[in-house]
Amino acid sequence: MKTVIVIGGGASGLMAALTAAKDPQNRVLLLERQQRPGRKLLATGNGRCNLTNTGASIEHYHGEDAAFAQSALARFSPADTLAFFSSLGLLTEEEYGGRVYPLSNSANSVLDVLRFALDRSGAEVHTACRVAAVRRDRGGFAVECESGRFFADALIVACGGAAGAKLCGVTDGYEILKSLGHSRTKLYPALTPLITAPEYPRALKGVRADAAVTLRRGAEVIAKSAGELQFTETGVSGPAVFDVSRAAAVSGAGAEICFDFFRGRDDAELLAMLRGRRDSMPELEAGELLCGMLHNRLGRMCVKYASLSGAVPIGTLSDEELRRVLAVCRDFRLEVRGAAGFDAAQVTAGGISTAQFDPETLQSRLVPGLFACGEVLDVDGDCGGYNLQWAWASGALAGRLGR
Repeated sequence: MKTVIVIGGGASGLMAALTAAKDPQNRVLLLERQQRPGRKLLATGNGRCNLTNTGASIEHYHGEDAAFAQSALARFSPADTLAFFSSLGLLTEEEYGGRVYPLSNSANSVLDVLRFALDRSGAEVHTACRVAAVRRDRGGFAVECESGRFFADALIVACGGAAGAKLCGVTDGYEILKSLGHSRTKLYPALTPLITAPEYPRALKGVRADAAVTLRRGAEVIAKSAGELQFTETGVSGPAVFDVSRAAAVSGAGAEICFDFFRGRDDAELLAMLRGRRDSMPELEAGELLCGMLHNRLGRMCVKYASLSGAVPIGTLSDEELRRVLAVCRDFRLEVRGAAGFDAAQVTAGGISTAQFDPETLQSRLVPGLFACGEVLDVDGDCGGYNLQWAWASGALAGRLGR
């Protein structure tokens, strides 16, 4: 009988424990520092749990060597994820962009079926069990916890990353793996709101919009995305912003975030609409020029951004002024002053160097019998279910223990 210890009861740790427990020769112990495994899952997808993306491919992943994730993703695809959860009795539904959610629209459903599976698996779950230290011992590992000491023949580190500290984001996994000889890349918050020059966002707080998003530094395009965004007290948030937030955090100061609120639409058609409004309702205030085209507050702000008074009649606006308003709507720019910190981030960019692990097994190249999976490694995905797909896939691969 081989004793396998999994440190961390998040998504990747749960999958690793369930996979390892399929082998009757394994005695599996799951050590979780929180009172209950899977707490962070409950916050994903705004509480709905975006558990995978049917379009998950290596192009959606990042890190010093993003290709490292290819093997795990190929061995446990989104289709495998859906089949796995279906076998646990979870009904799912695919939404826009390949995002998959539980039909119940509740993350609790995902956690519940995992918890039931864990109960049936025979794995021993130790909660409120923070690992203080790990050391090599008799060809295996001595795991020191605040509540006791365990011995493992094989060890899987699945502690997650530093993101979401209020939801149990920790640096424990990095420290454990560093103590066993591994190195870590620099950490950045990712999938997080951006802090911008405050004047316009503060006035637009709570306004949502659809836009093409471009992160620039001068003429250089750093990153692009498209979709929903939301203005906040301090900047911008939402899925389209999250997708460029990693690049914003890594690239440092001096960037601008640019929004095209009319993505995919023709300039000539839009200008004709503005002219038609001006000609049919000349007494309407200029602040209402974009009514019906954009959120009212955003429309008024675009007029102001174009240096026009919102109080003048639109009949007084020239074609050049209409073009200026349209240009603002197609390229609304805000100075980026930074990314929100790890508390607000959904995932950590950076982590333990993947060069020190075998991508075919996720076993350490430095320490035989040691495996790592999930966010603790230097792999992170785009917004939209990609990070949970990496968690399931890497957890399933690590849980095979090199078989």
